[in-house]
Amino acid sequence: MAFKKITEQPSLYNDLEKKSVSELLFDINSEDQKVALAVRETIPQIEKLVEGIVERMKKGGRIFYLGAGTSGRLGVLDASEIPPTYGMPQGKVIGLIAGGDKALRNPIEAAEDNPEKSWEELTAYNVNELDVVIGIAASGTTPYVIGALEKARSLGILTASISCNPDAPVSKAAEIAIEPIVGPEFVTGSTRMKSGTAQKLVLNMITTSTMIKLGRVKGNRMVNMQLTNKKLVDRGTRMIVDETGLNYEAAKALLLEHGSVKKAIDAHRQSPKR
Repeated sequence: MAFKKITEQPSLYNDLEKKSVSELLFDINSEDQKVALAVRETIPQIEKLVEGIVERMKKGGRIFYLGAGTSGRLGVLDASEIPPTYGMPQGKVIGLIAGGDKALRNPIEAAEDNPEKSWEELTAYNVNELDVVIGIAASGTTPYVIGALEKARSLGILTASISCNPDAPVSKAAEIAIEPIVGPEFVTGSTRMKSGTAQKLVLNMITTSTMIKLGRVKGNRMVNMQLTNKKLVDRGTRMIVDETGLNYEAAKALLLEHGSVKKAIDAHRQSPKR
């Protein structure tokens, strides 16, 4: 049976320009409600991927995201948020987008048509069997993504794909295929909408559960977050107050001295009781 792009099928809604703003918003929201349920169906595949990632990262491995357009931007976004949120060193989660960093702000659509370029970029990072390569492509047909997945998989590197079409070429290229099928977009073919939302949810699940399993969260708190602004210093201070019973100023001083909530709490517990 020929591959059919559900993401390119006609919208379930017609004459959008004739609708009121209220009608547009309620209709978009109705479609968005389908996304989380579609993602839920892919949890077994996400679970398998996370277990593979955790096993490899404990040995020094990394996550590489590959994508073009919206998909690429989402990968870069997720990767960029891991160091400040969980205190992970830079370079443990890496997002690559077709066309390079310029493509984050400006469309460079032809860049996605080169199936060799992505592997060239990965080799610059000395990608190896401890790493995991995840291709993100709403349509499931992006050559930039497929080329790298095929090469990485042939070399024994764990690969996964995130696509919103069933049995897409990108799914066949990856060892683990994650396919949240969200249906036609509200504006026909606009995969920055439901498909993009689904991809973001999946990425959130992958890295959040991975960081928890790597010990970057205690209880339900980001105890390794970087103290990059006053808001985060305040948040960290309140975490220490709750955990230790120290007053606010003492907790803040302890946090600033040690640089993270986890280190501050550990230091407090190891200090001689007075």
